[in-house]
Amino acid sequence: MQATPGPIRDTPNLFIPLADGCQLAARVWMPESATDAPVPAILEYIPYRKRDGTLPRDETMHPYMAARGYACIRVDLRGTGDSDGILTDEYTQQELADACEVIGWLAAQPWCSGSVGMMGKSWGGFNGLQTAALRPPALKAVVTVCSSADRFEDDIHFKGGCLLGENVGWGAVMLSYSSRPPDPDLWPDWRAQWLRRLEADQPLAPVWAGHQARDDYWKHGSVCEDWSAIAVPVLSIGGWADNYMNTVSHLVRNLAVPVQGIVGPWVHQYPHMAVPGPRVGFLQIALRWWDRWLKGIANGAEGDPAYRAYVLHSAPPDASAAQRPGHWVAESTWPSARVTQTSLALSPRSVLGGPGGALDRQIATPQTLGLAAGEFFPMGLDAEMPADQAGDDARAVCFETPPLVDDLQLFGAARLTLRLMSDKPKALVIARLCDVAPDGSSVRIAHGMLNLCHRDSREAPSPVPMGQPLEIGVTLDQMAYRLARGHRLRLSLSTTYWPFVWPSPEAATLTLLAGTLDLPCHDGGTGDDWVPPPAESGPAWRHRVLRAGTAARRVETDLIGGRVTLVVETDEGDSENLDHGLVSGGTMSERWSILPDDPLSARAEIAWQQRLSRGDWSVRTEALTTMWGDATHLHFHSRLTAWEGETVVHDRSSAHKVPRDFV
Repeated sequence: MQATPGPIRDTPNLFIPLADGCQLAARVWMPESATDAPVPAILEYIPYRKRDGTLPRDETMHPYMAARGYACIRVDLRGTGDSDGILTDEYTQQELADACEVIGWLAAQPWCSGSVGMMGKSWGGFNGLQTAALRPPALKAVVTVCSSADRFEDDIHFKGGCLLGENVGWGAVMLSYSSRPPDPDLWPDWRAQWLRRLEADQPLAPVWAGHQARDDYWKHGSVCEDWSAIAVPVLSIGGWADNYMNTVSHLVRNLAVPVQGIVGPWVHQYPHMAVPGPRVGFLQIALRWWDRWLKGIANGAEGDPAYRAYVLHSAPPDASAAQRPGHWVAESTWPSARVTQTSLALSPRSVLGGPGGALDRQIATPQTLGLAAGEFFPMGLDAEMPADQAGDDARAVCFETPPLVDDLQLFGAARLTLRLMSDKPKALVIARLCDVAPDGSSVRIAHGMLNLCHRDSREAPSPVPMGQPLEIGVTLDQMAYRLARGHRLRLSLSTTYWPFVWPSPEAATLTLLAGTLDLPCHDGGTGDDWVPPPAESGPAWRHRVLRAGTAARRVETDLIGGRVTLVVETDEGDSENLDHGLVSGGTMSERWSILPDDPLSARAEIAWQQRLSRGDWSVRTEALTTMWGDATHLHFHSRLTAWEGETVVHDRSSAHKVPRDFV
């Protein structure tokens, strides 16, 4: 039985000293009784600003856990938020060393029992796994949400060796996020720190794009390089609408420690606040995990199913789905004995299944295919999830089954084996598995992609031998999906996927000679194997909305020149924190444009503005990022401008070009 909630103490800011003199800013919630009866500590360690950025989310989670017997510590990384120092990249040796030092400091505090857990979503989920692999003595368990065990294969930079559009998208985000100062209420020398940050704030997208093979840069922090390094229990949670859905399966399959996984229908959010529903009681699930591994309570958590997943049912396509029909399955082991492999040959006349045999199909899709793909990590209901795939399917090469006579339940990762030829030394193949309804609408179940330069090795890619038959394999993302009888299963193949994937420098034509799709078929019913607890959370943060936010997402077509542009606009509005008076807000605009017949016309233009103010004090920053490519290089241009009041205090532009070795 879980603890009865009790009174807590909230410390809005506490500086944690590090050995090199740097101080990391933390907010701490703990039971009032912790000084007399020490409790375990739970650390969330991220760069997204505890004072304003993640505060609305933090206040719904950490006080909840603190009231149930834990000290919850939300720490800003070095060089972010209210911590001093400089942030230079993701998951650096310095970041992980700081994490180990913070864990040791927490364990030594008089209000801590000596046991520490680490939790987080996205960046916080990444560094939780990476820190666990370093084995700081006081770290006893991890809860990781929407994270990755493989920085090259399963993150925002590359996938199947393909350069993702999100590489420059996230680079633009971090250029903007890192440009904000610490709060003057906490740092008398805030301005000097801010100017140091601005001077050090460099675009990271060209750095990431420059590592086009699985080299030591990506191996650092990829816990899949040595699964045995993690020696503490891990609870991993993901969402089918998020592109980090593979991590749960990988961790449950490979870790030798107590490990469990849960995947729901969700976007890139915590499960008690995510869409599509149904939401679940993430806080209760996490509390059960902490009680077992941080307090040693014999609650049976170690006997819970190894892998729990929400099986999505056939439903109309909806890029802003608030709810998805489905049911929960629970597997005591993974891989599961209830999953068997079924092979479907790619047959003539576009049939998926049947006798197979020799094919002679040309795959050469327009550069605009992919506009219905959605975001790499959707955050909410602003049409960020995959839309109807029928338009993209119509321009792809497709194979599909006859209408199903029975429901078909899939659970796991499909594997596609193709025999093909390419007429270019650099080429991509993208595979989408879709649920096609009787009305012709198409829902993406899963996708996978391969840069053919990586056909044999991620570590040692090589140009594609032109005109020679190649045997290649593409592993699609993990899925849990039930197709309704009367629907068809469709495999869509393309050479383009804009703007999800950056195009090759030349438009390639692939000649498909043969292929087989191996499907993981699940022998399960439609009843729930698991009934999750209902979503709970703490009270919302105390704030006043000064200006409401807006969002837009549209496709523009130049009817004269032919350029097609995906436009994404988000205005977060402005809100005042009623506890400390800080007003914060942000605005973003993205334009992803391309000509249907010219891969070198691809262009990304991203603008971010950040705003902070209190009384007569105000600052704002604008970060502009542009990316384009020519036949031999990728080009990046950025400009970062900062104002104190109406005075420009920083204005710097930079240009970088990256050789197109394998992209």
